[in-house]
Amino acid sequence: EWYAAYAERHAADGIEGRLVSQYDFAESWTMWEVHPHGAEMVICTAGTLTLHQEHEDGTTESVTLAPGDYAINPPGTWHTADVPAGTTATAIFITPGLGTEHRPR
Repeated sequence: EWYAAYAERHAADGIEGRLVSQYDFAESWTMWEVHPHGAEMVICTAGTLTLHQEHEDGTTESVTLAPGDYAINPPGTWHTADVPAGTTATAIFITPGLGTEHRPR
C-alpha cells in the first residue's frame, strides 16, 4: 500500500523517477513483481537471499546474494526472493517505480 501511495505522489517523475529503499526480510516474498520501464538494482547488505528472475523470453535464473553482492532485474523481468528459514536478510533497492506490477507467487 505504501508503494502505491509513493507512486501516486511521484507520478510526475515519469520514467526517470527512482525509489531508493532498504528492507529487512525475515521470510521469503509472497509475490512476484516487475518493473516494465527500467532496471532495478538489488544490493544485499546483510544475510543472504536468493533472487529468482523470470525473463521476458521465458528463461529463468536464480542468484544467491551475500553481503556486498548485487543483482540487476532487467526491465520486464518478473522477480521474487527467498530468505533461508530462520534467518534474516537486508537489501537496498534502486527501483524504477513507474508501472510496477505484482502477482501472487
